[in-house]
Amino acid sequence: MSQLWRRDIPLSERLGNDSPVGLAPGPPATMAPQESNSSWISEAPVVMHDEPIFLMTSTAQTISGFFVWTALLITCHQIYMHLRYYSSPNEQRHIVRILFIVPIYAFDSWLSLLFFTNEEYYVYFDTVRDCYEAFVIYNFLSLCYEYLGGESAIMAEIRGKPIESSCVYGTCCLWGRTYSIGFLRFCKQATLQFCVVKPLMAMITVILQAFGKYRDGDFNVASGYLYVTIIYNISVSLSLYALFLFYFATRELLVPYSPVLKFFMVKSVIFLSFWQGMLLAILEKCGAIPQISSPGVSVGEGTVAAGYQNFIICIEMFFAAVALRHAFTYKVYMDKRLDSYGRCAPMKSISSSLKETMNPGDMVQDAIHNFSPAYQQYTQQSTLEQCGGPPLSRSHSNLSTRGDNEKTLLLSSDDEF
Repeated sequence: MSQLWRRDIPLSERLGNDSPVGLAPGPPATMAPQESNSSWISEAPVVMHDEPIFLMTSTAQTISGFFVWTALLITCHQIYMHLRYYSSPNEQRHIVRILFIVPIYAFDSWLSLLFFTNEEYYVYFDTVRDCYEAFVIYNFLSLCYEYLGGESAIMAEIRGKPIESSCVYGTCCLWGRTYSIGFLRFCKQATLQFCVVKPLMAMITVILQAFGKYRDGDFNVASGYLYVTIIYNISVSLSLYALFLFYFATRELLVPYSPVLKFFMVKSVIFLSFWQGMLLAILEKCGAIPQISSPGVSVGEGTVAAGYQNFIICIEMFFAAVALRHAFTYKVYMDKRLDSYGRCAPMKSISSSLKETMNPGDMVQDAIHNFSPAYQQYTQQSTLEQCGGPPLSRSHSNLSTRGDNEKTLLLSSDDEF
């Protein structure tokens, strides 16, 4: 009878083969299986592995490393060529920033994969990656502005036109409205808010991780993952919705610049990768991706899903590098080196061009212009004047290119959105 109360003895041995005594167990014998079944339903199964899983093998690291370093070579060469033929700083500044998403995403994901067994490290690596994606959305919208000649030129084309109402395109809530400066202001504000919310959420994630209150895929109300995901989803959706609204309004004007591939690449790299990670986290929570526990390794909830996410991103970045090479080609800027006399214009050094590209001053000025109440009814208009000429009044910023000064004028607008 003493065997009936010992938990380390299997139930079949406790009951015996034919013993009638085993048919009258006490309460402890019936409660243990119920607790086991309840735990199995509420939590993902823990699988014991005698050998390391695929993510922990050198094969996974070699395959991901091959795609990562190939993507780095393709993208770094493209960035170098843009900096070498840096003939249109206003456009190429944003292009180079967008292209940097491949090295940052690829190398960050590969490092996270290499440190897979250190389950807390990937959170810090992914923080850098997540902060940069907000920067990319803003720069793509700013690039479209530059393609069309700036804020004032865009307003000259779309001002007063009615907004087409369509549930398919998400403009049904804008029925009866017309395009105005308020519309452009909303597009910029919606992308800029993501540049603030995403780094803030990344810092909160790091803090919650340090206090053990954050794990990927943990949708418990007591965990920070649920709330961070909700806020992030709202912010990124608003940002990409504003990006789509701008494209919807200016799609005919952007036709000469082949915007479809550019728009698709930026949106897919950021938005689809987010939902890809969400899907993997849900699959792990449902038990499709089991947790791992081996004699030498034990990883927590969400780590395995994040590992597969990083492995997939390593491969995806190779195809993204190839697509971005065609979407943002440098060849269109090679001919712009020639001045009006057919002479080759002097070019800046690679280092100075890269330094100008990485300077976030234009983003800070843009944020001030779009959020400050004093500028809400003004549009920006860029003009070029020769060096040594009289200064323009109400100038907003300066940029020297090819011996000219670029001035940004603020023109009054009475439109409201």
